[in-house]
Amino acid sequence: MKTLLKIDGMSCDHCVKHVKDALEEVAGVGSAKVSLKDNSADVEHGDAVTLDSLKAAVVEAGYAVV
Repeated sequence: MKTLLKIDGMSCDHCVKHVKDALEEVAGVGSAKVSLKDNSADVEHGDAVTLDSLKAAVVEAGYAVV
C-alpha cells in the first residue's frame, strides 16, 4: 500500500531526513520518500500500518500532518 502525507514544518534537508527516519521506524513501513519541495511524504507500507501510526511518527518527530 501507499499513503501520501502532506507535512508542515519542514524547512531543510535535515528536516526531510528526520521525517523519513521517523516514518521508516514505524513497524510495517517499507520505505518513505520525503519531498521538501512538495512538503510531502510518500510511504510504502503493509496493510497493518494505520494512518494514525504514520501521523503519530511525524508529530513525534516535531512536524505536522495537514
